[in-house]
Amino acid sequence: MNTKPYLVPVVLCGGAGTRLWPLSRQAFPKQFAVEVERKSLLDLTLARINGLDGVASCLAVTGEDYRFMVAEALHNAGVPGSILLEPMARNTAPALCAAALQIAQTTPDAVMVILPSDHFVSDAGKFAAAISDAAKLAQEDWWVTLGIRPTKTSSAYGYIEPGPVIADHGSAARVSQFLEKPDVKKAEELIRAGCVWNAGIFVVKAGTAADLVAKHAPDIHDAVQQAVAGITVDNEFHRLQPEAFSSSPSISIDYAVLEKEPEVAVVPYDGDWSDLGSWDAVAGVHEADDDGNRSEGDAWFSSSQNCFVHSPGKLAVVLGLQDIVVVDTPDALLVTSREQVEQVKTVVDDLRTAERSELTDHRKVARPWGTFEGIDRGDRYQVKRITVKPGAQLSLQYHHHRAEHWIVVKGVAKVTRGDETFLLRENESTYIPLGAVHRLENPGKTTLELIEVQSGSYLGEDDIVRVEDVYGREAEPGSAKPASSAAKPQGKSKPAQTSAGKGGQK
Repeated sequence: MNTKPYLVPVVLCGGAGTRLWPLSRQAFPKQFAVEVERKSLLDLTLARINGLDGVASCLAVTGEDYRFMVAEALHNAGVPGSILLEPMARNTAPALCAAALQIAQTTPDAVMVILPSDHFVSDAGKFAAAISDAAKLAQEDWWVTLGIRPTKTSSAYGYIEPGPVIADHGSAARVSQFLEKPDVKKAEELIRAGCVWNAGIFVVKAGTAADLVAKHAPDIHDAVQQAVAGITVDNEFHRLQPEAFSSSPSISIDYAVLEKEPEVAVVPYDGDWSDLGSWDAVAGVHEADDDGNRSEGDAWFSSSQNCFVHSPGKLAVVLGLQDIVVVDTPDALLVTSREQVEQVKTVVDDLRTAERSELTDHRKVARPWGTFEGIDRGDRYQVKRITVKPGAQLSLQYHHHRAEHWIVVKGVAKVTRGDETFLLRENESTYIPLGAVHRLENPGKTTLELIEVQSGSYLGEDDIVRVEDVYGREAEPGSAKPASSAAKPQGKSKPAQTSAGKGGQK
């Protein structure tokens, strides 16, 4: 087939990346939190999409709580497209089935390029060439996966055993079998036998993908088909019907389809690639000094070897140590040996059991209008630093249990308080009484910064009743807490029970 393929990248933007705690958290996972050369992993993924030939639009698949961060990343990257919202996490098979059915409604021959949003690829040219080769094969109704040529012995990845080479398609081969993550000894044997890493990067026609899910996993296909039929649209957001989607089994596309289907091919990719699945892997993308030390931020190494430091906020001095990892954030510090770095996930499980709020949110929390950051907190007060993007506004809202003081430190604020509307400039302030309907807006062309001092009997972010919101958000059930909640302790908060997480509702 000589026609040029019509490519639709499908970017998978879910997942928590628990091995990269404390930087990656439930409400701000690694595709947003981890940066290489000041760009997030999602930004870098979208940049690779811009380097592909034949792309007209993109479909991002994510959860409700990440939708505004994904929308902003798409906008900043100049990548047109829409966002498919999963009402709950159901692994990759239902997610990819939903994407395939959505795209196939209008263009069943469109070739989906399925990309995790949290991978790092340094050679965009080699990557684009491999995708181009895979797309040609996908036009002939193959489901194609990229096989990463191993650069080291690793038990962290699944492996693919290539079978016979496919005629007229270069080094592409039929997949002989998918292999589970092996131990180190077995991994060495697989690499010597020519096996490649399974990166979860797929290229397949939308119609082919939908048909193969129907063939091998009809229960998934039927449930997701109903969820797609019940989609509701809110600007670029396409929300799957929750009840139908929740009835789908939760399973990976590998188990549900690929291990059962004979027409699966692998195209080898021999460029640099990493899923940045551990702090050791993150260290590897930074340049080492003469002693093997690497850093991100402000680090000073003395008589130390083979260490990694992430400390963007303050000077970190490492003296007389070897093979350690230090990750500093405003509210949590991780120190571990490189030998134990893979055990961070176990620590995260322990923090979840202890109901530590540091598992879910950073001190600085992203919102569609900007950010807020906790600065100080006491028994009946807390202080926040708030930034509002140019032209953005918070919801029109009121609180049952707290009053607020606002002091502008940069820019101009437009304040609605009850029936009055007025402007505040730098070094000016105002008071929002308990129960007053209010809104904060930035009418200017530069970022608005202000300090908010809250005081009251209950200071949780769920004490917000929205009257109006330009972002279509609604207060959650029970958000207006009764007076009996006033004595609720503020030291801990339970982490959310979904993969997307829940943060404040401001």
